[in-house]
Amino acid sequence: MGTFIIVLISAILGVLIYAARKPDSFRVERSISIPATPEHIFPLLNDFHQWEAWSPWEKIDPAVQRIYHSTTAGVGATYEWKGNNKVGHGKMEIIESIPSTRVRLKIDFISPFEAHNTVEFTLTPQGNTTLLTQAMYGSSPFVSKLVSMFCSMDKMVGEKYEQGLASIKTLATQPA
Repeated sequence: MGTFIIVLISAILGVLIYAARKPDSFRVERSISIPATPEHIFPLLNDFHQWEAWSPWEKIDPAVQRIYHSTTAGVGATYEWKGNNKVGHGKMEIIESIPSTRVRLKIDFISPFEAHNTVEFTLTPQGNTTLLTQAMYGSSPFVSKLVSMFCSMDKMVGEKYEQGLASIKTLATQPA
């Protein structure tokens, strides 16, 4: 029994040490090429009222409470949500808006866990198409490093980004 406890403690210490050595920051990023101009895509990103049409998180909890504040588009726009345990509670604020080029947001997750990150959309013209990139980045405190050993944030968030970008592509390429 004593050997088992020593092995168990050693394994736990090994996991903790490995987690502590992981990077202090993270970045999840996905891109899609859309046959539309940046000017056509930008309003879908820059106005929180447009997000319901394309954001995959909006579909997870049909009963999510959306709270739009006085400004919903451009710098200073804020949006808050309160949903089930899969969606949680949080808020976003547009902190940078460069027409047809970039939208940067501060995103604060309140529950089921607390986190403060940055989300960025960049639109890069490429001939007759636009490369739309969505990224989230921020710091990785120890608890996040530990969780990342068992649950891939890149996979979880990345799959949702791929779904959202595909929805944006569909909306941006629909005939007017």
